[in-house]
Amino acid sequence: MTSPPDTRPHLGVVIPAFNEEARIGPTLERLAAYLRARPWTAEILVVDDGSTDATRARAEEALRDVPRSRVLGRAENRGKGFSVREGVLASEGAHILFTDADLSTPIEELEKFWPPIQAGRDIVIGSRALPGSDIRVRQTRLRRGMGKVFNLLVRLFLLRGIPDTQCGFKLFRREAARAVFAPLATTGFAFDVEVLLRARRMGLRIAQVPVVWRNSPPSKVRLIGSSARMLAELLMIYFMTRREKGTT
Repeated sequence: MTSPPDTRPHLGVVIPAFNEEARIGPTLERLAAYLRARPWTAEILVVDDGSTDATRARAEEALRDVPRSRVLGRAENRGKGFSVREGVLASEGAHILFTDADLSTPIEELEKFWPPIQAGRDIVIGSRALPGSDIRVRQTRLRRGMGKVFNLLVRLFLLRGIPDTQCGFKLFRREAARAVFAPLATTGFAFDVEVLLRARRMGLRIAQVPVVWRNSPPSKVRLIGSSARMLAELLMIYFMTRREKGTT
């Protein structure tokens, strides 16, 4: 008796979105055009994080004729990490990419990610800090400085060897994605740190790839409020993972 063929799409693309009515339509049109030109099947999942504007309606309109694709939504805003987790666990893709709604890293950069996957890596992450990265539109000097402080704290206390944890363009094998996102506790912008820390402790193989990146204002990251929350999340991750380590 033969087993039925695997109908799982080759790629699932997860996009968290909060009040993105101005950008989500063009982003989804560009994504759909790119994916239609590929020789494999794909799905797009937009996770509307309690938007108060027309994000959900614009996304549903843009995905109306895109096979396998849909919008997940909720009434309240729960955070980027919560939304990415929801999308990853809902995706049927054999590989799962999450990317930001502004496409700061162009979807065409995905072509660089397949060779590491084919070479056996479980996770491939975009990096703006490696030689060969191409930062075409930079953040403000203040935002860059705050980012450097955040990255320094991550490297000192949580993750060494990954100079850019926060680039919003990461590709996972399905099994790896579900393993690291299922227990995810960080709901805000610092969720990438917990994901990568869990991946490393599970022995998953991570590759870093330099990417093209453009800052795309306006950003949902607020200099004071978001920075304070991200620091609080780093503390939570630090103590949570220490407790988990102590119980194993």
